[in-house]
Amino acid sequence: MKNRVHGLRKQRKLTQEQLGEIIGVSRQTINAIEKEKFDPSLPTAFKMAKLFQLPIEEFFFFEEDK
Repeated sequence: MKNRVHGLRKQRKLTQEQLGEIIGVSRQTINAIEKEKFDPSLPTAFKMAKLFQLPIEEFFFFEEDK
């Protein structure tokens, strides 16, 4: 699944570690999500949506949806 997590995190001036701490995952998990090597769980995606104040589909999408 494609995503815009890296750009959104940078806009908020957060490190991967800081974002991970806020939503309760490791820095390595954030790195894997940003590199599209790992899709987050639904609870993690909802936490990101709340933090970024965006619907999930605004930052996670399938390639053919773009």
